[in-house]
Amino acid sequence: MAVLKYEEIAESLRARIAAGEFAPGATIPSGRDLAEQWDVSRATAIKAVDVLRNDGVVVAKQGTGFVVTEAPVARPAGARRAGSARILGGMPFLRVGTPDWAEPPARVAAALGLPPGLPTLRRIRILQRPDGTPNSCVEAWFPPEIAEAGPRLTDTAPIAEGTTRYVRRQTGRFPVEGVDVTTVRLATDVEADRLGVPVATPVAVLLHTAHDQQGRPLVCEEGVTPSTFFEQVDTYAM
Repeated sequence: MAVLKYEEIAESLRARIAAGEFAPGATIPSGRDLAEQWDVSRATAIKAVDVLRNDGVVVAKQGTGFVVTEAPVARPAGARRAGSARILGGMPFLRVGTPDWAEPPARVAAALGLPPGLPTLRRIRILQRPDGTPNSCVEAWFPPEIAEAGPRLTDTAPIAEGTTRYVRRQTGRFPVEGVDVTTVRLATDVEADRLGVPVATPVAVLLHTAHDQQGRPLVCEEGVTPSTFFEQVDTYAM
């Protein structure tokens, strides 16, 4: 499928932000400047910037224009339907520790199609509520071939363009199907500490696996949310 011009402009801006040309807090080119640089209408340029704003990569700053966000947002595990913007449902987050290679839980390994005991790259984040308290904890597990092709996945710094777009740029692989499985159990000691709740608090656990064009797993995320904060709403025809 052909890439539309505004999408091409947006991807170019993402790449420049990812490369550090525009640091957090820096102003990106205005719609007028982008229109001149790309020889497109101003409406097309503005549409490109809107893509970045909807994904939480840039924010509007009065009197300045659009600046690269200083507080990146992330979404909870799951609900990654096609066309959904990263900022919708997104929250500020904290990275926990340094991304590391560890043995994933059995059901994560099964979701990724990996043999038991195979070290897998893990990134941990805690999503925060408006008052700064933890809302949920997410462990993201990347298969070895994805982790090795995307060295920035091992960095502690947020990936401004988002891991999905970064992996696509590095590997040419992107998600076309997501599988979400929600279960309920009691929080482990580690999860209770991360979430600031008593041990054995009831939690909802959402296991999200993204599959690429050929049905191969790209990532498996396990999101843990205290029952008091978890709500799932589905709207469907009857």
